[in-house]
Amino acid sequence: MQSPHDWVKSSFSSVSGECVEVRMGDRVGMRDSKNPTGTVLDFPREVWEDFIGAIKSDSVTR
Repeated sequence: MQSPHDWVKSSFSSVSGECVEVRMGDRVGMRDSKNPTGTVLDFPREVWEDFIGAIKSDSVTR
C-alpha cells in the first residue's frame, strides 16, 4: 500500500529520465525526478483533482 509520503514517477516518463514525480495526500506535491531535493510544487488536493479533470476533458486553455 502506498504511503502519502511516497513519490510516484509518471508512467509517461522517458527512457532518459525526464519526468515528474507526484506525492499524493491531503496536499499533492510534484517535483522533477532528476532533482528530488529541489523545488516541490505543492497543491491542495481539490485543486490538483480539478487540474487533472481539466486535462482529461481537454478543457485546459492552451
